Amino acid sequence: MSQQTRRVESISQPAVPEPESLFERFHWVYAFCREHLFRDDTEQIASNLWPDAGPPLKSSLLEIGCGPGFYSCRLAARFKHLRVTGIDRASEQLARARTRAADRELGNCRFEKADVLSLKWPHASFHAVLASRLFTILPERELALTEMYRVLADGGRCFIAEPRSMLRAAVPLHVMWLLARLIGFCRETPGSYREPRRVRVMTHSEFGALIASQPWRRVQHWHDAWYQYALCEK
Repeated sequence: MSQQTRRVESISQPAVPEPESLFERFHWVYAFCREHLFRDDTEQIASNLWPDAGPPLKSSLLEIGCGPGFYSCRLAARFKHLRVTGIDRASEQLARARTRAADRELGNCRFEKADVLSLKWPHASFHAVLASRLFTILPERELALTEMYRVLADGGRCFIAEPRSMLRAAVPLHVMWLLARLIGFCRETPGSYREPRRVRVMTHSEFGALIASQPWRRVQHWHDAWYQYALCEK
């Protein structure tokens, strides 16, 4: 077989479709957990990202893995001059987020489908970056943080919150997998969906090592019984 023939066959092969997402199929499960089970850290986020009473005029915020838009909408409602962009890979989560923003008449808040591993924005596009509960099911953690660092402007701040409790962190994923197995009559396999079977909660040292993978100008760490936090300044 000639090289040209092999090249034509390679081009004609159909692309392998990406597995379905649990966060698409059971979007209401995560939305319920975000509203009723997870802690509201809005005050802590705002006071750490903008310790001087609020963001300056023309400031922009990118929320990674925004889900149903809980934090994006709360921050956009609190700071009317802040331009908020929330991103997620799940279209159904984004639909919920857009409905939330529309119901609250938030013209300064928008939502887009995007992958944190390959952000479309150029360097230094945002004055602040927010990620809450992002890394529990994301294997490429350092690559994601590299992208977050890249799109953050010099002098900008990045707020990261990660759960410390395996039990509480696992609730949404566990429930969604249970529903998937029940609906599929227990024929669902780990490859049926792109999410893993289990969450991975970082230890204190793993969390510190992840944050240290980027050349931040200043970093603060703290934690309580349920969450560990990092405030990183570029």
